[in-house]
Amino acid sequence: MRKRTFLKLAQWQAELTEQHLGEVRAIHREMRGYKHDFHHHLELLKSYLEAGDTERALAYVKELDSTLRNVDTLYKTGNVSLDAILSAKLSQAKEKGIAVTVKATVPKRLTLTDAELCAVVANLLDNAVEACEKAEGDKFIRLYMTMKGKMLYFSMLNTAGEKREKAKGLFRSEKSGVHGFGLRRAESILAAHDGWMKVNSEEGAFTTEFLVPALPAENA
Repeated sequence: MRKRTFLKLAQWQAELTEQHLGEVRAIHREMRGYKHDFHHHLELLKSYLEAGDTERALAYVKELDSTLRNVDTLYKTGNVSLDAILSAKLSQAKEKGIAVTVKATVPKRLTLTDAELCAVVANLLDNAVEACEKAEGDKFIRLYMTMKGKMLYFSMLNTAGEKREKAKGLFRSEKSGVHGFGLRRAESILAAHDGWMKVNSEEGAFTTEFLVPALPAENA
């Protein structure tokens, strides 16, 4: 019974990871499309300005700016995959009225694969958004990522409801334990790279930290 439950959760996690990667790919496709169309936008603006129609040119610029704000990778960390993950997930958070603060600087290449990085960060962000949705009052997610030597450090503080208790190492959730399994999945990926993760639930807040080797050793 426990084995079937674990396999079911593992299958769910694989599907969720593929969904996360799909969101990342969608942002890249949109950005490639806008890059491709950039020349056409410039030509149209040029024609407006040459015709002396500055009012129409300004309106077009405002329209482009509004559109690009919705599809651009909102975060520039230095790592394209992480940019896309954060942009996909945190844009959803903003749409739900959650205030988001991000400070992140990460190298272009890590020893974690894109799939692993996506699974870890997306799971943690999904949990944060879920917790914010259940909370009352102002809702926020504050995320910080940086390198400490060759170690990737992640810290996140988010609004939450009541203090949550663990059951068999997992936090209780209304989603039949899925919340806790997502945390365990992230923890297992980090452990496979000799990293660790620490989570803490308090009244009104939830914190998550992890530290994991993310750059190759000098003699590797």
